[in-house]
Amino acid sequence: MRILLIEDNRRLAQSLARGLSCEGFDLDVFETGHEGAGAFSSLHYDAVVLDLGLPDQDGLEVLGALRSKRAGVPILILTARDSIESRVAGLDAGADDYLVKPFAMRELAARMRAMLRRPGQPLATLLKIGNTQLNSAYRQVTVDNSVVHFSLRELKALELLMRREGQVISKILLEDNLNGLSKNTSQNSIEVLIFRLRRRLEHCGSDCSIHTLHGIGYLIKER
Repeated sequence: MRILLIEDNRRLAQSLARGLSCEGFDLDVFETGHEGAGAFSSLHYDAVVLDLGLPDQDGLEVLGALRSKRAGVPILILTARDSIESRVAGLDAGADDYLVKPFAMRELAARMRAMLRRPGQPLATLLKIGNTQLNSAYRQVTVDNSVVHFSLRELKALELLMRREGQVISKILLEDNLNGLSKNTSQNSIEVLIFRLRRRLEHCGSDCSIHTLHGIGYLIKER
């Protein structure tokens, strides 16, 4: 799951990136509302963690801007504003959840997972195609009930494809989800990754078949 974090406290942002990474999330971090809203417009994010005390504009204004672009993306406000009035204002403005600093990393991760499990959100725990099942909570793949080991990038690609079974996933969307804003990847890295993933699935006897639509993207379906 790729998360957009808009937080101007660099030390806290770095701590969040490390902590949520250990919980299975990938973060892109921005310090201003303007930068965060720009990234939100150009990349696919599964959820947003938003600070209210930003240096360039109030977080509630940023919240409104994000909601106007994609209404269904879960947004959690993470702030030091702990009054009842602030909480009500944030939730009424469109936030899905509200967590006051200081907080426990485990609670934040649990709240993120809870938001993403809600109807219409992408974090179904179990994904299954034929004899192949992926448990996204434990990052485990089984084929005919036997555990099969994949690299982290292979797991991420497989999860994205399985969540959109039968739908074409563009190379750009795969790059955005796997690499985020990092540009330290070769142009053919996605092709190599899909090749390895396809070969591993075939080798373990999986019913999943990855198809390449040249110039368009990839899709996965049962053989």
